[in-house]
Parts: sequence; structure tokens; C-alpha cells
Amino acid sequence: MKVILFGATGMVGQGVLRECLLDPEVVEILAMGRNTTGQRHGKLLEIAREDLFDLSDIAVSLAGCDACFFCLGVSSAGMKEAQYRRLTYDLTLSVARILAKQNPEMTFLYVSGAGTDSSERGRSMWARVKGKTENDLLKLPFQAAYMLRPGYIQPTHGIRSKTGWYRALYAVTTPMYPLMKALLRNYVMTTEDLGRAMIKIAKQGAPNRVLEVQDINRIGGAI
Repeated sequence: MKVILFGATGMVGQGVLRECLLDPEVVEILAMGRNTTGQRHGKLLEIAREDLFDLSDIAVSLAGCDACFFCLGVSSAGMKEAQYRRLTYDLTLSVARILAKQNPEMTFLYVSGAGTDSSERGRSMWARVKGKTENDLLKLPFQAAYMLRPGYIQPTHGIRSKTGWYRALYAVTTPMYPLMKALLRNYVMTTEDLGRAMIKIAKQGAPNRVLEVQDINRIGGAI
């Protein structure tokens, strides 16, 4: 399986990349983002470019892939809706349209978030934008598309968030994670759980196109 991974330097993307590198059935990973990962591996290829909104000049290079793991995302904290929509909806859909044209047999997996508003009419700005992003991705002519809605994600295997206050939060919660998992297993997961689930979905599909925390954990083997 050949995959394209967007957002490999983020916390979620790092976890997905790790699982892809470990999986013998993933034979090639094309990591796309604004920065390179700094990793070297025989099946890892990287393209770094500042502008990800227009990939038309490299569209041919994106053909022949079986799956896309789209892990790019930004926090809505402090953002106006127009800015958040541009970095969430506009960017994701511009990439997905190029990929759908080049890879009609591709499976596209989008990391969304728990609480996303599929009605697009709720009071929460980020949830409305994510909801529209999910809805419009599901309309594109991929062989299959899946929207994953993780809740709390615990980084593992040395993976770190690039956001300072997230790192501070994880410093506090990491020792508590075994208890959190025992008490809140329908709300929490690790980067390993999420990465494994995404690869399994790309290979075998899933019963639903929108997958909540419990669905992801079940597929990834966490429960």
C-alpha cells in the first residue's frame, strides 16, 4: 500500500507516520507538509512546500497512491471564523479535490474531532467548520472516505506536540493516562491507537463513514 500523509510533523501525524513505517504492508509513504520530518527511512519520501493550497504543479507526482491520511489541523483558539475556515475547510478541500482527480480508487481518511457538528448550524464555530469539511469530503469521488473524530489523544513513543501549552498539559496527564483509559475508554486514545486504526481502515474499510472515539479504539485494538 502506498500512502500520502499530510501533517507528518504534527503530533497526530507523527503517530501515523510511526505506524506506517512499522507496517510491512505500507511500502511507500509520501509525507507532505510545510516542513520535513527530519527522519530517514527507505520507504519515506518527503515534499516540503510553504503553500499547500495549490498542488496543481505536482499533481502527477501524487498519482498512484492507495490512501491519504490527512492529519493537518490548527486550533481555533483566537481565530476568526474566516481564518479558521481557510486553514481547515479551504485547505483540506483543495488538497482532496486534487487527490480525488489523480486517485479515484483512493481511500481518504480525515482526522476531524469529537464534537464535530454535521448539521453545520450549531453555536460552536470550529464544530460547524469541521462539519462542513466532513460533509463535503464525503461528496468527493474517492473510492471511500472516512471521517475520524478522536477525543483526547495521548502521545506515546516519544512523540511530542509542537504546541507549548499542549506539552504542559501532557506533562500533567501522562502519569494519569492508565487511570484515564480505565475510566474513560470511550473518550481517550493514544497516537499509536489512532495510527493503527487509520492503517487498518485504509486496508479493510470500516462499517461507518464517520467514526467516533469508541469506533476508532475498537478498530485500532485499544478496546
